[in-house]
Amino acid sequence: QVQLQESGPGLVKPSQTLSLTCTVSGGSITTSYSIWRWIRQPPGKGLEWMGTIAYDGSTYYSPSLKMRTSISRDTSKNQFSLQLISVTPEDTAVYYCANQVGSWGQGTQVTVFS
Repeated sequence: QVQLQESGPGLVKPSQTLSLTCTVSGGSITTSYSIWRWIRQPPGKGLEWMGTIAYDGSTYYSPSLKMRTSISRDTSKNQFSLQLISVTPEDTAVYYCANQVGSWGQGTQVTVFS
């Protein structure tokens, strides 16, 4: 059974970069046709897909976040990561990593405040 776990700072200051890592166990991020996602949920709002990295390393981003988002991976650690630059308080949310077959991490709260 695939398990995902998000990690990273819970507090980020405005204009700084938010960096999160998702560690995957029970499966490989390079398994053919596997897809790995970052999703967030701001307080009182719905889920927002941020971006995806596929098994071959190709990436896809939400048009609304594309200019600020980067997703990368470390296959030796079976991890993929999210970077969101120039954060504002509107980026405060619970951030989740997930795959395409419904496995999700527990989520990590990130708050942007000065």
